[in-house]
Amino acid sequence: MAAWRGYALQVIGMTSQQIIYGGWFASIGLLGVLAVVLIVTGKWKKFPIFTIYSIFHFLTSIGMYLLRGHPLIFSYTYWVVETFGMFLGLGVVYEVFRNLFASYRDLRRLASNIFYWVLLVLVVLGGVVLYAHPAVQGARYVAAFLVVEESVRIIEVGLILALFLFSGAFGLHWRQSVFGVALGLGVYATVELLAITMRAHFGVVATPALNIARGISFDASLLVWLGYLLVPERVTSQTAVPQRGQLEQWNQAVKELIYQ
Repeated sequence: MAAWRGYALQVIGMTSQQIIYGGWFASIGLLGVLAVVLIVTGKWKKFPIFTIYSIFHFLTSIGMYLLRGHPLIFSYTYWVVETFGMFLGLGVVYEVFRNLFASYRDLRRLASNIFYWVLLVLVVLGGVVLYAHPAVQGARYVAAFLVVEESVRIIEVGLILALFLFSGAFGLHWRQSVFGVALGLGVYATVELLAITMRAHFGVVATPALNIARGISFDASLLVWLGYLLVPERVTSQTAVPQRGQLEQWNQAVKELIYQ
């Protein structure tokens, strides 16, 4: 996501560029603070993938800013950065569920296997689109990326929505940091999915406005993450989760399925 600002700067006017630069500097600062908070508070041990995600975007935001005057290098770097950032975001979703299932080994193993297969399917899907698309300069790479990104965003939004719907069964409370990580990523992933859909409908003419919307959503997610990490979280007790027995049943059912 760090590269969206430089990409937007190439297609909008001077007035909007000033807004983009302001948001760009703000996000770099917020990302830096987020990385420091994760490390200083020790939350990186609980969220190692999320920590890598934050540091990655912090470094690439600075790098893309330095490359803004070199259009060709910037363009190729942009797509590489977006691709890695996209899959790191999917990794953060996996990490959220892994934290929720920390006490249920077999459920955690099942969730891990599902994520591995999903990643494999996405890679194959992107490769097929890349190969089958007409050989117009640059277009087939963009087409492959957009197809894969749409698939990733649908998975992210779907998993996070399921997480919120079953938050009671998972023992998840809105004041827990894992809830905040999921909420922030959910906001950003939803806007990204809407942006991809609208771009397909309206074409490149909508790109400037959509890029600005993406940037605002990312900055909002950063504020959500910082808020949850800086405010003491509530620890859910066993007695506060009446559905805990249901998770135990699921874990036992998965265990029997694996070892039968």
